[in-house]
Amino acid sequence: MVNSNKKALGIIFPNSYDNWVPELVNVRLMASIPFASRYRMIDFVLSSMANSGIDNISVIVKKNYHSLMDHLGSGREWDLVRKNGGLNIFPPFMESDSRAYLGRAGALANTLDFLRSQKEKYVVMTDSNIAVDFDFTAMINAHIESGADVTVAYNEQELPANFLYHEANDRDHYYTLNINNGRVEKILINAKDKGVQNFSMNMYVIDRELLINLINEASLRGNEYFERDVLIPQLSKLNVQAYKYDGYLARITGMKSYFDENMKLLDDYNIDALFDGNPIYTKIRDDNPTRYIDGAKVKNTMAADGCVIEGEVENCVLFRGVKIAKGAVVKNCVLMQDTVVEAGANVEYTITDKNVVISAGKELKGNDSFPVYIPKFHKV
Repeated sequence: MVNSNKKALGIIFPNSYDNWVPELVNVRLMASIPFASRYRMIDFVLSSMANSGIDNISVIVKKNYHSLMDHLGSGREWDLVRKNGGLNIFPPFMESDSRAYLGRAGALANTLDFLRSQKEKYVVMTDSNIAVDFDFTAMINAHIESGADVTVAYNEQELPANFLYHEANDRDHYYTLNINNGRVEKILINAKDKGVQNFSMNMYVIDRELLINLINEASLRGNEYFERDVLIPQLSKLNVQAYKYDGYLARITGMKSYFDENMKLLDDYNIDALFDGNPIYTKIRDDNPTRYIDGAKVKNTMAADGCVIEGEVENCVLFRGVKIAKGAVVKNCVLMQDTVVEAGANVEYTITDKNVVISAGKELKGNDSFPVYIPKFHKV
């Protein structure tokens, strides 16, 4: 990894947008959703920070964080076992004066004492619903060179179809930006505009002292949301600069997008775009290589270690330890860790959570628009 970036500390909000994928976060949070056959969603932003030399990283959790803590451990896989800094997990109500919160501003209010005690000049903040190999060093440098108070990353893309017809509530804000000569002039909440938009990635660089002041004021007012309650009212006073990201990203905005973004990685161009840059680290699980038993037919499939395939598999993403029995046919599926498809089963357009069993001879078919989802530990 690169040398330590002493200019910035990192903060990750792992519960942001949990309610976009309620099926997948029943026993976990957005950050620990499995993705791309062997990773969790947090691996991408956490690895990006580590690869950018940020070695003081805090993860502010809210609920359902047991699986995330198990995954992150001490942070060894990301080289974050440090005497000073390293990986810090902030559970809810850690301090006696902590309060329940809804948004990022509320979460940050519970960490003000920590922020005041740190030495870094800048804070890098991000959610974890985007799989991306992101260069935070370049963004920090752009922030410094522009003289910005705040810098926000965005990409140009059309809004997901479900956003255009989705009734928003206070917990699922997304943001688009009106930009003039690099400066953010307006932040739109849950816009329904068609065509390519400046879609915020919810990645920010901000001066630590400024953040402390803004969050302290927001806390006194009982404000919860960083964009709505902190940034938007002060856009005329703060110099908020936009940082355009042109690379590959996978943004999870619902079950359909979760399925689609996994399936896109079966295209060599997309898998190379996401993984051919800096390494993406994850928790190590020692497993045997995938075994293809005589008679197995496998086409256009991403399979992690530990899989055993005897049947027919096509256009699938298989996580660690998946077993496909003889005579089973599996097409266009995302099968999470230790899923078992028994002999003679016929499965299409299906997402299985961990430790699912699909019984012998079972026929299970969704479609491209509505893939079937089977919860964790279920047998069908």
